[in-house]
Amino acid sequence: MANVVVKSLALIAFACSLATTARAESFAKRVDIGGGRMMYIECHGRGSPTVLLMSGTDTASDLWHAADQKGPTVYDDIQKTTRVCAYDRPGAPHLDQTFSRSDPVPQPTSPQNGVDDLVALLKAADVPGPYVLVAHSFSGTLARVFAGEHPDEVKGIVFVDVLTPELRAQMTPEEWQIWKRINARPATALSAYPDLERQDFDETLNQTANAAALRPMPVVVLTASDKFIDVVPKLIKAGELPPDTPPNFGAVVDRTNSAAQNALAALVPGAVHITDTHAGHNIMIDNAPVVIQAIRTVVDAVRAGQTSLKGVMH
Repeated sequence: MANVVVKSLALIAFACSLATTARAESFAKRVDIGGGRMMYIECHGRGSPTVLLMSGTDTASDLWHAADQKGPTVYDDIQKTTRVCAYDRPGAPHLDQTFSRSDPVPQPTSPQNGVDDLVALLKAADVPGPYVLVAHSFSGTLARVFAGEHPDEVKGIVFVDVLTPELRAQMTPEEWQIWKRINARPATALSAYPDLERQDFDETLNQTANAAALRPMPVVVLTASDKFIDVVPKLIKAGELPPDTPPNFGAVVDRTNSAAQNALAALVPGAVHITDTHAGHNIMIDNAPVVIQAIRTVVDAVRAGQTSLKGVMH
């Protein structure tokens, strides 16, 4: 009888080992998430927690390991120490493609739409938690909604120069209208790709503000250190911003974003806010090592069972 029990336990352990191995296989593919829709996701590496890399508006997963980016890249480095996945939201083209690898959805989208898709994708692709979210720009709103709805699965977050409702709160109504106008997808881009990802910014920030408060967890807030006051006139001249953009609006963005990022960091006890990133908005490209270090610190803290980074990272 004892031998039977031992053999049964061995078979169970072997089956569990196979299941774990299957989930840890590397893949890059489109997955059926239901409703006749497919989404692209790629995963590499082994270990827990799983790091989910979340790109900004109309930007695909290759933001984290672009082919022409000088090393190290965030995706390739993090897979050496734990499981890491990145995915493409609908309407977010790969850098060398015109269209998204994920099937289109009605636009504008919203954080809740993005979270619903992510939940379906993780289930369909068999990517179980716990998760550390690494969110850039617009996807910071998704991370907060996702964490609010799935607090037992999200164990840590790295915010990479993210959009926040706290930014809108720092602006006057007139400044906010200008910000929305210069951040809207241009008509030429929509003409070329009508399914391009975009948002109603007020709806996006309303959903984020109404999300459940973040639980205590290891959190790092990374803020771009390059100043917009230096680049806005250049962007206007290059035609990348509307010609009627106030030349001094970069100073408004610098002031309000700084305050907003401080407010974001204050939402979670013990969160670490790093402002000396030596980077512009795309910190993962301009200075990947600072993002990699933040992710590794959060992953280590999660593995150690910590719910704060107080005293861990300066």
